[in-house]
Amino acid sequence: MTSKPLDERILITGGAGYIGSVAAHILTSRGIEITVIDDCSTGHPDAVPSAARFIQASLDDREAIRTALIDCTAVIHFAGKSLVAESVTHPDLYRQSNVEGSRNLLEEMYLAGISRLVFSSSASTYGEPEMLPISESAPTRPANPYGETKLAVEGMITHEGNSRGMAAISLRYFNVAGAFAVVGGWIGERHNPETHLIPNVLQSSTENPVEIFGNDWPTPDGTCIRDYVHVVDLVEAHILALAKLMPSTHKIFNLGSGRGYSVREILQTASEVMGREIPHVEAGVRQGDPAVLVADISRAKSELTWAPTRNLKHMIEDSARAMGLL
Repeated sequence: MTSKPLDERILITGGAGYIGSVAAHILTSRGIEITVIDDCSTGHPDAVPSAARFIQASLDDREAIRTALIDCTAVIHFAGKSLVAESVTHPDLYRQSNVEGSRNLLEEMYLAGISRLVFSSSASTYGEPEMLPISESAPTRPANPYGETKLAVEGMITHEGNSRGMAAISLRYFNVAGAFAVVGGWIGERHNPETHLIPNVLQSSTENPVEIFGNDWPTPDGTCIRDYVHVVDLVEAHILALAKLMPSTHKIFNLGSGRGYSVREILQTASEVMGREIPHVEAGVRQGDPAVLVADISRAKSELTWAPTRNLKHMIEDSARAMGLL
């Protein structure tokens, strides 16, 4: 699915990170002017497209945000810390980076007269689901500080809509995978440490096999089921969201595949793509892990006219190419 070109300049916060840099490349490839702000604490300057105006700074720096917003008409806000385990051990860091950084951004947007925002939120705002698939009306009970910060930012955005007329959409997504081909290579995941399953499966070796946390879950093959969406499909939803913003309105949409993939299904698909068995070991169940997490994406389909077009095999193939394994 493609969307119409946008006649504006977009500020992408976190545009040197995985999803943000893919968004930056896709937008610039369509002739859309962008500015990127990223402190590169986890992002990579070489992932920012050369056509972008790039400001290397944190959202703690109000003056840098002010500069980044010059000539911009809308913001796609990806910047923030995103490791669940790290958020548990360093909750204050996550509140400062995710909540206070977003507060600075919202205030500078207001002062600059920019009222259009698409926010990169997370399914972690739901916590343990009561019903599946998870809809946007499900209770929000985050199980970790990371999810709490995302929910807090959503609340701030709602307040901006009610009090200052902001037009906003928050996109709660599940697991993201895949990569985007650019001239000279691929833009994909480069996390350190890498905590995501698909890159860890692809990097698995007999010396360092990937761990499978539980094999007797109440699922068809005994392994956990999670929802995955290709990064390019995900970015397409952000672009479509820009065109659906309405003043004084904050809407929330789930993004995912709308179906689940089990850990064993990921192993089997990766084996087919790589032409070899994926070394793995059975490990104990992690406390707090739900058996199944799957998104209800019907609202995004109907209101954003968005639907994912790339399946698990596409995600694994593109991830492997970005990692230089294919």
